[in-house]
Amino acid sequence: MRSKNCLALALALLLTGAVRAQETLNLTLDKALEIALADNPTIKVADQEIVLKKEANKEAWQTLLPELSVSGSWQHTIKAPEMKLNGMSFRMGDDGVNTAAAVATLSLPIFAPAVYKSMSLTKTDIMLAQEKARSSRLDLINQVTKAYYQLMLTQDSYEVLKRSYALAEENFNVVKSRFDQGLVSEYDKISAEVQMRNVKPSVVSAENGVRLSKIQLKVLMGITENIDVVVTEKLNSYENMVFANQLGNDNFGLENNSTMRQLELNDQLLKKNISLQKTGFMPTFAVALTGQYQSMYNNHWNVFDYSWVGSSQLNFSLSIPIFKASNFTKLKTARLQRTQLELNRIDTERKLNMQVESYKSNMQASSEQVLSNKEAMNQADKALSISKKRYEVGAGTVLELNSSQVALTQSELTYSQSIYDYLTAKADLDLVLGREE
Repeated sequence: MRSKNCLALALALLLTGAVRAQETLNLTLDKALEIALADNPTIKVADQEIVLKKEANKEAWQTLLPELSVSGSWQHTIKAPEMKLNGMSFRMGDDGVNTAAAVATLSLPIFAPAVYKSMSLTKTDIMLAQEKARSSRLDLINQVTKAYYQLMLTQDSYEVLKRSYALAEENFNVVKSRFDQGLVSEYDKISAEVQMRNVKPSVVSAENGVRLSKIQLKVLMGITENIDVVVTEKLNSYENMVFANQLGNDNFGLENNSTMRQLELNDQLLKKNISLQKTGFMPTFAVALTGQYQSMYNNHWNVFDYSWVGSSQLNFSLSIPIFKASNFTKLKTARLQRTQLELNRIDTERKLNMQVESYKSNMQASSEQVLSNKEAMNQADKALSISKKRYEVGAGTVLELNSSQVALTQSELTYSQSIYDYLTAKADLDLVLGREE
């Protein structure tokens, strides 16, 4: 009886595993982005970096708070030191006695310019961490978006090639039937069969492309392998967006570009670092209150029986730097770093503007190609219908039929590719411009 129960449990577990293995997830682009941004480790690391920078900012301003410290000491004199002066000797204490002291110190910086500059520095550092986190999100959005479009392209291509293979198989069956009836030559039958078999490898390759595209998208989304993603959208559903999204009066400035923002924040950091280095030439002023209890010359070990005497002091300290060579070197280094950053900023801005123009040109070319390719696809479909009728009545050749099939397949693939090219160029343009919507 127990063995039957165990067997039933094992079967239940296997069935559960099978159900899980067949779990599917219907995706849209918005849903894919939502899942990817929710659990992506890179995004989480970037968010944690912001938290670390905020803690560093707390540490900077906490330096201005009062500091309280307590210390204690106990000393046993084995042999007291002796001082000789002008032939006379003086013993400084007694042998075999104990000395104990307890000290409490409260210190407070009054004027500390380096601390003030460090506080300003850490605030900018927080802004830089936030911008880096934004950059990580933009990069992930770009990758997931293009992977989603890639999956749609491979699926559409697979469907086109499957239809092409089905059409080639249908034509082969027609030609073979006519050959069996003695109406066409063996050459026509062989040509139709070759045409059919030539399409088959492309169908297998396209099917594998769909599988690889799904894997890539799932990796970027961070979902497990036992979940199958399903995308029902077609690239032709984005055709209206291609024509509606014309490059008119849109803003193509780089003010939202993450790289340029990071360079600007790094420039602010270096500027504030120069101010921080200048504080090495400025004085600092602090105050400290010290309280002390002390007991000396005790010839026993019981500290609770000692005779304690209290004292207190208020200390003011002023430190004025006169000369420190490294201060000049650090200041010069910070200025050189800022100069280098400015040159990098100019070069980066020039390259980014070139990328913007390149993506705009690609989008414009792709939108024109979509219109042309759609017309070519309609004409190819019409040409195939004519060639089939011509062949059926004996007015056409099998070469015309094969050529019209190839032309239709090629025009459908090119049409999908042109929409995909437009969408990927737009995704890359949005990344460069720092668009988050």
